Formats: sequence, C-alpha cells, structure tokens
Amino acid sequence: MRLAGKKIVLGLTGGVACYKIAELTRALGKAGAQVQVVMTQSATQFITPVTMQALSGNPVYTDQWDTRIHNNMPHIDLTRDADVIVIAPCSTNFISKLAHGTCDDLLSTMCVARPHHVPLLVAPAMNVEMWLNPATQRNVAQIKKDGIQILGPAAGEQACGEVGMGRMLEVDQLLAEIIASFQAKSLAGKEVLITAGPTFEPIDPVRGITNLSSGKMGYAIAQAAWEAGANVTLISGPTALDAPYGTHRISVQTAQQMHDAVMTYVKADITAQVTSTVKKPQDVFIAVAAVADWRVATASTQKIKKTSDSDTPQLEFVQNPDILASVAALPNAPYCVGFAAESEHLLHYGAAKRIKKNVPLLVGNIGHHTFGTDENELILFDANGHTALPRANKQTLAIQLIQEITQRLNKTQQ
Repeated sequence: MRLAGKKIVLGLTGGVACYKIAELTRALGKAGAQVQVVMTQSATQFITPVTMQALSGNPVYTDQWDTRIHNNMPHIDLTRDADVIVIAPCSTNFISKLAHGTCDDLLSTMCVARPHHVPLLVAPAMNVEMWLNPATQRNVAQIKKDGIQILGPAAGEQACGEVGMGRMLEVDQLLAEIIASFQAKSLAGKEVLITAGPTFEPIDPVRGITNLSSGKMGYAIAQAAWEAGANVTLISGPTALDAPYGTHRISVQTAQQMHDAVMTYVKADITAQVTSTVKKPQDVFIAVAAVADWRVATASTQKIKKTSDSDTPQLEFVQNPDILASVAALPNAPYCVGFAAESEHLLHYGAAKRIKKNVPLLVGNIGHHTFGTDENELILFDANGHTALPRANKQTLAIQLIQEITQRLNKTQQ
C-alpha cells in the first residue's frame, strides 16, 4: 500500500493507449490511492467513462460545466485536495496546450488552475513522427522548463504499425514513476552500485554450488535507491526477478565475475576498461549479494559421471575474492555498506565482520530466516554500536536503509 492516503487526479486524453489506463487505475487503487478520473472528449472515443468510474469507484468528469460540482467549478475543486495530477496517455495536442497555457476544456483548464504545490506528471503517447516533430520537441522542452515531469515515452511497436519513440510506458513502469514522485530525492545525482542475489560456482556443465538467496532484498534496495534519485547499477547473480525499473542491471554468474564487474565500475580513476555507461566514480557501494566463499579449483568441462555406487568425486576448493573488502581497500573508495547473512550469534559476528571488512556500515540478518521470503529484519552495525530495523516487508526495509545510508553519507561529506 505504498500510495495509501494519496489522492491522484488521473487525466486521460485521446489515444489508443487509453486501454492501459484501466489497468493503471486498478493498480493505483491496489496501492492504496484514491483515484479521481478526468477525461477529454477525445479520450471517451477510446474508453468509456462508465469503465473508468467502475474501476476508480468515483464519478468521472468530462465537462467543465458539470453541475454535479456544487459551484460548477470542477477545474478548481477537483485539484484542491489532490496530491498529484497524472495525464496518461498525454497526446501531442495536450502537450501543446500545456506548453501554451490553453484552457479550452475541463482537463486543460484544471491543469492550468492547479495549485502550484501539486505536481503534474505526463506520460506521452503518440506516433514516432509526431514525437520527433520539432514543434512537439519544443513543447516538451517548454513544459519541462515549467516543472512538469515527463514519464517516458518508450520506444517500440506502435498501434499504427510503425516502430520508434512515442510509445507510452507500461502500467508497471507508470506505477513505479508515480510512487517515486512521492519519495524524497535524497540521493539525487549520486552513483550507487549494488550487488544482489546468489552466485553460482560450477562443478561441471550441469552442477554447481549456490545458496538460497532470492535477490529480493538487493533488488528492493536498488528500487529504493532509484526512487531516492540515484543512478543505480545493479550487478546481479542468477535470480528469477525482473530488473527494478529505472536501474541498469548487469547479470553475472560466479563470484569472480561479480568481483570483476564491481571493480570495473567502482575504481575511482575510471580506467579505459570502464564501459561507456559509467560517467563518474561511484558514491555508494552496497554489497547485498550472497557471494560464495569458495569455488571448485578446476571445474570439469564435461558432466562428472558416477561409475559405481561407492564412487565419490574429490573436489578441491579455492577461496573467491572478497568483493566488499576489495572495494573498501581502494583509495578514494565509495561509501561502503556490507551485508552479513548469519545463522546464529548475529550481534557478535556482525560487529566483528564490520571491523574486519573495514566498512562504515554493515547490515546483518539471519540468512535462513529471510532467503526467498518477502520479509526481513535487519541489524545495522556502525562505529557507534548497532541499531535494529524491526521485521517488515523488504521494500519498507529498503526505504529505511536508504534513509540511514543517506544520513551517514551526508555526515561524511560535511
């Protein structure tokens, strides 16, 4: 219920993408929001007000002279207690209206008359040529300058059959953007690198050594960091999770691959090996991944066969590199946050591990109580002792952790 108590005015303009807004309305309601729908006459050609009323649970307004509003001023009354206005889909024509302050129907008049503290988010949806048209781009630049937030658009196949920019974001992406709009941008402009999930160490082409980490905690932290305004790179071991919206995911398998990817991104001197997606050194490194401590020294290139019932293969192990310690030891290292998944004596092992790794903050949990679940409880270890974050869903804990990291990061930069 991440939008609990929020009132969202949802405006629809004319476009085939209106069909997606039925699902968005339902998703907003499930997230706890109260949704008030306002439609242009063009929008009613694509989806009916009856449908939107049924999904939102509220009357739908299309006419600026609607007598259901006691003072006949829906353009005023509908936004005075709103937390945000979202226009989706937002047509080329409506972007032009916003850019020029045109007030010729209920929705456009409502946008111009909205209180200055109410954010306005628009999700463009149009043909690729319409999006690329210089007039549209001028109008988009103007509404950005005016403080209106643009959600998308994306590139892809369009209803007309053409392919390119102009496709409206998908429902889950719009929902993520709307939720993020309510979050404080405490990490705005910061580069945050996160590892997540398990690693997999091959024994042979069909077998390997791994652990029960699902990646859910690391992915939730990546989402929370993006919502806080950070540029997030997520280096992930094998998981069944979709990449958190807004983040850049790099998929790896082994601990050595994860180590190499992390060191490529985190080195402060930005060597020629760094990919073009990295523009500056990382500000924060959060090592959430459950990394295998050992790997098989020489993995077989073919499946190891059982030749008899008493036959047991002999495996030799070597230690994997310590990713967190390697990063923390770098000159001008980013602010390092480690994770420790223990099975017992968490307070003792967590405090000792923070010192051993030489990091300012270490987050501990009981691994077998959290792997694969949607909830967790965390203990934060720093130089002043430890602090508990009580059991909650992992997204809630991720938001709390990002707040804790931000506070500590700010202190180091004062």
